[in-house]
Amino acid sequence: MEKLHLQLILLIIAVSLFVAGCSLFGKKEDIRPYVSEVVHPEWSKNVVLYEVNIRQFTPEGKFKAFADHLPRLKALGIDVLWFMPTFPIGEVNRKDKLGSYYSVKDYKAVNPEFGTIEDLTDVIDKAHALGMYVLLDWVPNHTAWDNKLTEEHPEFYVRDAKGNFTPPIGTDWTDVIQLDWKNTGLHDYMIEAMSFWVKLGVDGFRVDHPHNTPKEFWERARTELNTIKPVFMLAEHEGPGFFMEKGFDMNYAWELHHLMKRVAQGKDSVSVIDRYYKKEWVVNPNNVYRLQFITNHDENSWAGTLDSLFGDSQKVFANLIFTVQGVPLLYSGQEACLDKKLRFFTRDTIEWDTCDLTSFYASLIQLKKKNKALWNGDFGGPMVRIKSGKDNKVFSFYREKDGNRVIVFLNLTKKAVSIKPDLANIEGDYTEFFTGNPKTLKNGESMSLEAWSYVVLTN
Repeated sequence: MEKLHLQLILLIIAVSLFVAGCSLFGKKEDIRPYVSEVVHPEWSKNVVLYEVNIRQFTPEGKFKAFADHLPRLKALGIDVLWFMPTFPIGEVNRKDKLGSYYSVKDYKAVNPEFGTIEDLTDVIDKAHALGMYVLLDWVPNHTAWDNKLTEEHPEFYVRDAKGNFTPPIGTDWTDVIQLDWKNTGLHDYMIEAMSFWVKLGVDGFRVDHPHNTPKEFWERARTELNTIKPVFMLAEHEGPGFFMEKGFDMNYAWELHHLMKRVAQGKDSVSVIDRYYKKEWVVNPNNVYRLQFITNHDENSWAGTLDSLFGDSQKVFANLIFTVQGVPLLYSGQEACLDKKLRFFTRDTIEWDTCDLTSFYASLIQLKKKNKALWNGDFGGPMVRIKSGKDNKVFSFYREKDGNRVIVFLNLTKKAVSIKPDLANIEGDYTEFFTGNPKTLKNGESMSLEAWSYVVLTN
């Protein structure tokens, strides 16, 4: 009985600690099930990412033509350029005329559709000269059917019962075949190929669909790549731990993205975002970076445009991804109201004159970069929830770091709402970021928010 009593006490303590961690909403006392030992490059402390779709970016679809956009992107405030795969694309079983970027024919070459390897390194050099960094999209899960590895190292591949190469099971990716990560020779090859690009100036990698690759490989890869120079690693992966303990700086906040869409479409209330964050800060350490986005190449090409998915709520959710803990991402054309689903396997050039959101995103980027409260990981401040009395409609919080404070009120509904937020400990004089108007906050005073509106205050 004494043993049973002790077990019951321990269970109660564990549950109490879990609940306490949930309720603290990002404070240091939260429970963390794993520890990240990753040391982020110092330059990553307040970066914003931009995903580059070379094929669709310009009428030419070339590296050289894209280079002309570098000064504009620098002026926008972009720090890191993530290039969708730039490798030659397989011809065997190719999808449509030009094929998928993710069907890699050669890991140490570039797609001739985009130009030459010298053209790519020239873009990298020009980006570096502007103080920007470059990530290449790495595809470790599968290759094209006609990748030279099928002849030089057929043992690197998974085979079916008849001994044939096979596409990844459970997918319709008929243009690619599955690699076998049980083969340690594949590990050596991949590190050598990634090192090739880092030596040419690449600053890190966004890793596509790493689900079937071993975390031990990525821990080894990061260690070896860091001997060349400190690299930045982004995993297209959601789960806690696994890749994030030693291998990667950042992973995807896919769940939050899908919840934002549901709230935007009236399928859920703000309560789901509250619940998400109560779990988020119990699951992930503060120093783990999380990629925040309202669109990317997958969402745009397959799910829909921002207009179709978010409608009038696009700006308020953009405010959310730039002010919550995490690293914001813009996709090619997002700053120009990209209003079509870009075709994936053929040319479909972005129309850059459809409208202009550039000044809006430039403002958000400047807020992110200049205010330490919004910096990434431990460089920034934790989110602290502000109760508004309408917490199923309004998502409000503040972040603070080294005396810098940002207070955010987001009406995530299509109707105007009046709130009376709990401003204890944060009363005072502020500046409304988007208007420049002074604002004095007093506890107990009401505030009105129009439909899908946002108020961002700084001190």
